[in-house]
Amino acid sequence: MENNVIISIKGVQSYPDTQSETIELVTEGRLEADGDAGYTLSYQESELTGLEGTLTTFQIEQGRITLMRVGEYNSQMVFEEGRRHLSMYNTPYGALSIGVNTQKMRSAIAAAGGEIEISYALEIDHAVAGENLFQIKVREKGRGLKQ
Repeated sequence: MENNVIISIKGVQSYPDTQSETIELVTEGRLEADGDAGYTLSYQESELTGLEGTLTTFQIEQGRITLMRVGEYNSQMVFEEGRRHLSMYNTPYGALSIGVNTQKMRSAIAAAGGEIEISYALEIDHAVAGENLFQIKVREKGRGLKQ
């Protein structure tokens, strides 16, 4: 089953000694059931995020969420609460090795939509580069958001 959905994303990035930066985005996307495994949520990035032309996909499984970006910037980040995962972040300027240390993860996604929240620390060369929080709300196109 595949749905056209409205995705509301709020991302907060905090870096040492600087003010937090918040990005909010509302976009259309697709929500697909992956059999018993979970759901796949995908959308095209926009100029607002600086990743225009990039397809972002969340693979949502029990206890694990994988974020994949394909386009000018290619990356894969794995989120599992209490675990650290290493991955490569490819940019037009070269590749970086990054670590993702997931502190908190909550997912309540069903065929009609739902919510995801991920709090994680981002590491570059084994040093914490910042704290990040994703809050994602998904609803069927044509329905209002629940408060």
